[in-house]
Amino acid sequence: MAGKRQPDQEAFRGDMQATESALPANGSKFDRLRVRAAWMYFIEQMTQNEIADVLGVGRVTVVRMLAEARARNEVRIAIEGELAEIVRLERELERAFGLQQAFVAPLSRPEADPIPAIAAKTGAYLSDAMRPEMRVGVGWGQTLFATLPFLGSRSLSGFKVISLLGGVGVARRINPAEFAWRFAQAFQGDGYLIPTPAVVDSVATKQALVERCGLQEIFRLADDLDAVLVSIGGIASATTFYRGGFLSESDRETLVASGAVGDLLFHFFDREGRLVDHPVNKLVMSVEIDRLRRAPLRILASGGKEKTDALVGAMKLFAPTVFITDEESARRMLKSASGTCQSP
Repeated sequence: MAGKRQPDQEAFRGDMQATESALPANGSKFDRLRVRAAWMYFIEQMTQNEIADVLGVGRVTVVRMLAEARARNEVRIAIEGELAEIVRLERELERAFGLQQAFVAPLSRPEADPIPAIAAKTGAYLSDAMRPEMRVGVGWGQTLFATLPFLGSRSLSGFKVISLLGGVGVARRINPAEFAWRFAQAFQGDGYLIPTPAVVDSVATKQALVERCGLQEIFRLADDLDAVLVSIGGIASATTFYRGGFLSESDRETLVASGAVGDLLFHFFDREGRLVDHPVNKLVMSVEIDRLRRAPLRILASGGKEKTDALVGAMKLFAPTVFITDEESARRMLKSASGTCQSP
């Protein structure tokens, strides 16, 4: 966002978390505005003038709401507001898709970029959920990379992070190896990478890399994971996969023709959660989805208007136990499911 203020260093150290709890049915409109103002200021890093424009109030009112939020202890290291609509969406997602837990992040407006809000919510959840001796398999993408500043860094003994896909040779800021390594560092753990390209040229090359280049140990680690953390990509050209140069336009077009709506660790799938019959799915250097489903804690953090069908499909393909998204994505998913979804 143009003119976005710099983060408050005290509020946005690694310990920053943001949570919302349920608002009583008789909660006032001002209560809701106050919580949204606090979220926009501390999480989305909007200026007070920008918040005033979005909420349709004066800047003085924004200043007063932020001060009152602090006085009520709603803003400490977390923002604790009461949004009944958010909790309603969380419960509906849990029922519709058989989730153990759903976390929905509020947005300042429907067209807002959902990544910062999802990232803050995911960082808060992970900061609490990670434990010593855990083996955590991780994916990649803009959403996961954006969670890093929101992690409550601490030392966890015996903590291991396993990257679930190749891409080490890709010299880009957002890549699988970079996220896995930095996530491991946040908890002073060990990182295990797949030192291959994300996509190879043939099935024979893939087999040779696994069998002759010491990758079997990495894949064995993936058989005994305590948790999996992934995001998904849509099939549109704006996805991380396409922008990163891993997928040509002709590949994308043939994937769409095959019914693909998105990818999970470069495994492309349709809206029913089935892997599509396409050569790309045989050439990716990533852990198979069936292995990931064995982990007791499966976390999916993703959202966006272009990902609605992909998110619905991922509920069946990956069967997450924990799903973290934004409020607009949640509404679109529930509308798309039309009450006909069955638990994975």
